[in-house]
Amino acid sequence: MAQDVLQGHTIHWQSFGEGERPALALHCMLGTSDLWAPVLEPLGDRITATAFDLPGHGQSARWEPDGTPGSYQTLATRIAAGFIDRPLDLIGHSFGAVVALRIAVGAPQAVRSLTLIEPVLFEAITGSPDWVDWRGKQDRLDALLASGRHEEAAKDFLEDWGAGVPWAVLSERNRSRFIAQMPMVEDVSQANFTDPGRIWRPDGIEAIDTPVLLIHGEKSPAACAAICTAIAARLPDVGVASVPGAGHMLPLTHAKQLSDLIALNLDRS
Repeated sequence: MAQDVLQGHTIHWQSFGEGERPALALHCMLGTSDLWAPVLEPLGDRITATAFDLPGHGQSARWEPDGTPGSYQTLATRIAAGFIDRPLDLIGHSFGAVVALRIAVGAPQAVRSLTLIEPVLFEAITGSPDWVDWRGKQDRLDALLASGRHEEAAKDFLEDWGAGVPWAVLSERNRSRFIAQMPMVEDVSQANFTDPGRIWRPDGIEAIDTPVLLIHGEKSPAACAAICTAIAARLPDVGVASVPGAGHMLPLTHAKQLSDLIALNLDRS
């Protein structure tokens, strides 16, 4: 594990593999870079992958809200861009996949291949029944956070996006950590609906001319597959894969399947 100061934040990062191709992997909200180890290590003869802890996660410095909606997504994007010095294989999960997509739209020349695991870009399905369902869930989360009920908010969030571990089974340390991270979840969740980076703008995604693979779990919320389908419809070189039996936390529960799918996408570039 190493550390650098990027965008004014102390960021811890680690590297997996010794392959000739550089890669960057971006983890989900409430995760850490450690989640990537079982996914990336089997690819170590092909890529050298960097994974970092997002601000307020793992061993990176805390994040404090600045009052600007969507500021966390912008900060994460700028930090991720600081690890890119030549075209690389870009991999992201959930919130990390939204950041990866934002980078690919803003600087398509920096991306050699793009693997997106359940990007939570709800803007892509605005107005659909799935959007209406999750907009309702977001309204409930916003209400809980606005009233200071962070423990209830954390419990609800993990029921939807966690690995299926009941709240009562989690250690007190993990419960406390998740509760403390709720202000980040609030900012990021709102950004997933409002798209502050204008990822979904006309002709934005179409600029990505590298192989893209979109992955979702068979048992994930229906919105995840819908978002993947909507993004894929705007890309010229894209594949979509559903992982049997998987929910949202695929890097944790289906690492081998992800490694195999990422390898297939590497073969295309």
